[in-house]
Amino acid sequence: MNLPANHDVFVHIRLIIGMVTSLAMARLLNGIAKFVQHPKKIQIYPVHMGWVLTLLLFLVHFWWWEFHLIDVVTWTFEGYLLIISYAISFFFLSTILFPDHMEEYAGYKEYFNSRKKWFFAILASTFIIDLLDGFIKGNAYVAALGPEMPIRNCVYFSVCLAAMFINSEKFQRAFVAIAFIYEISWIFRLYHTVQ
Repeated sequence: MNLPANHDVFVHIRLIIGMVTSLAMARLLNGIAKFVQHPKKIQIYPVHMGWVLTLLLFLVHFWWWEFHLIDVVTWTFEGYLLIISYAISFFFLSTILFPDHMEEYAGYKEYFNSRKKWFFAILASTFIIDLLDGFIKGNAYVAALGPEMPIRNCVYFSVCLAAMFINSEKFQRAFVAIAFIYEISWIFRLYHTVQ
């Protein structure tokens, strides 16, 4: 089997990204496990849990997408920095969703609402990082994804900024529900198979 010349770089970068991504995923899975372990002690807040599941889906998708990094012929520090920043942002989002301590909050509803500006600001940044990463990879990469990718990222960015300041429960529930359903659609339409 002839491996591409960039194989060692790909393995190195994928290993580092995998470590950061796995820390984020572990944080989410441990948090979900607490609800199972203490169902009477910890009450589920649907918006919070919706973002937990959506972020878990984002992480699984990101891990799956990493296979495409083998197609990158030449790695630059800028490209590496954007990819690792993307993974780090998921870690920070996971730690915001499941903090180390919750003693000063009545539950996840109060906690999430107190941290939603941080959560949505970091989530918005992931879509900017994704756009920048796409443009660094070149016009052919962006063109292969079609016009939906930049539109998707700009819409997500805008709605995340709005979500920082909108307190409506209906808006928050609708946003997370649409994000979850759309992400499933995005995965199956663009990344169903690794080629």
